[in-house]
Amino acid sequence: MSPSERDDSRSDRDATGGLDRAAAILGAFDPSHRELTLAALVRRCGLPRSTTHRIADRMLRLGWLDKPDDRYRIGHRLFEISGLAPIRHELRESVLPFLQDLYAAVRTTVQLGVLHGPEVLIVEKITGHRPMPMLSQVGGTIPTYCSALGRAMLAYSPPEVVDEVIAAGLPPRTPRTLTSPAALRRELAAIPDRGWAQEREEGNVGVSCVAGPIFGPLGEVVAALSVTGPTALVRPERAGPAVQMAAAAASRASAGRRR
Repeated sequence: MSPSERDDSRSDRDATGGLDRAAAILGAFDPSHRELTLAALVRRCGLPRSTTHRIADRMLRLGWLDKPDDRYRIGHRLFEISGLAPIRHELRESVLPFLQDLYAAVRTTVQLGVLHGPEVLIVEKITGHRPMPMLSQVGGTIPTYCSALGRAMLAYSPPEVVDEVIAAGLPPRTPRTLTSPAALRRELAAIPDRGWAQEREEGNVGVSCVAGPIFGPLGEVVAALSVTGPTALVRPERAGPAVQMAAAAASRASAGRRR
């Protein structure tokens, strides 16, 4: 190996290492840890204090992090870049009008989610004047097996996707959570005939959800939208048809946008 090739190889390793460390710092933030002191950042990212301080300082200059006082938080530049991701720019933009229509009809929280491994990634949410702090924020994740959003997508997913979710475990979130693989499969099998997925206080006590799948141009499930709220307000027989209509309209718009 020539000296120039050795230099290039060293530069590649340094760059990769720098990206890994930056990723570790970004990974320290989550919906429960939106702002972190340096000590908390060091503890959560697992890097040495001097390395964390040096990398974080560089990320501040790049706009990846912000530090208005003595706490770090995600910077505006990452927010700008995230808006360019297809899942935000294309899917969200095509489905958002139907989420708004659905919210106008039900007047309780509506959400848009996509499968993200064995979890559901929340892409958009409209809460109006009835906030529900127990629900994940946009960019957060929720379990697939005990959420109507997740079940609406699993019901139309390949068997191996369902197997992956089951293999990841079905721990109880509430006393009502379905934790048996057989029971979950039966529930998924019932969704196509019913027209929507549902869960009653399986993710959070006192909260129920009804969801419908959104399909792409080839008939593949690409997302799901849902109505979520207090159990007394979210009745499947009332919310289900509204969700089904909104999901069908969103499917047509989503498929047309991707052609």
